[in-house]
Parts: sequence; structure tokens; C-alpha cells
Amino acid sequence: MIIQSKESKMEEKRDNMIEDLVEKGVFKIDGKQLYQLNYYELMKEYIAEKES
Repeated sequence: MIIQSKESKMEEKRDNMIEDLVEKGVFKIDGKQLYQLNYYELMKEYIAEKES
């Protein structure tokens, strides 16, 4: 049984959010590339996109 660390799970979730945003045509937020954003900023945009 392989146990993933919290960091790798968070990275996986972050990567999934980035992929979903890119599929919706979002490539930059406030002039920054998605991969440059911290988790909080990325989550905020992800939720906003999901609601719209």
C-alpha cells in the first residue's frame, strides 16, 4: 500500500484545478500564469469559474 503525503495530494489537486481552468480558457489571472499562483488564489478563481 502506497501512502501519499499531504503535499503530493495538494499538488495533485492543484494540478487538476489548473487543468480544469485551462480547459475553460483561463490561462492567466491578474497577469500571472496559473502555475505561479498560490493555492488560495487558484482555489478562489476555480470556485468562481465553477459558479459561472
